[in-house]
Amino acid sequence: MARLVEHDAHGPRKLTASDLDDEKGDIAICQCGLAESYPFCDGTHRETTDEDDDALYDYDVDDAQRRVVDRVVYADDE
Repeated sequence: MARLVEHDAHGPRKLTASDLDDEKGDIAICQCGLAESYPFCDGTHRETTDEDDDALYDYDVDDAQRRVVDRVVYADDE
């Protein structure tokens, strides 16, 4: 499975002690790219558990829809 993820940050985020979860005492970094609290995990990855290994997915966060796409075309592709 693959997922299209848009990023709008232009640099790293430095983690500090204030990033620790007071209840859990840990920091979970998002690896699916879908978390609203990105770069921190918020459990959104649970929506990806039924993804097919051979498919490419696009998640629309505005309407909470997942779509299978055939391919990705970039603006500079000819």
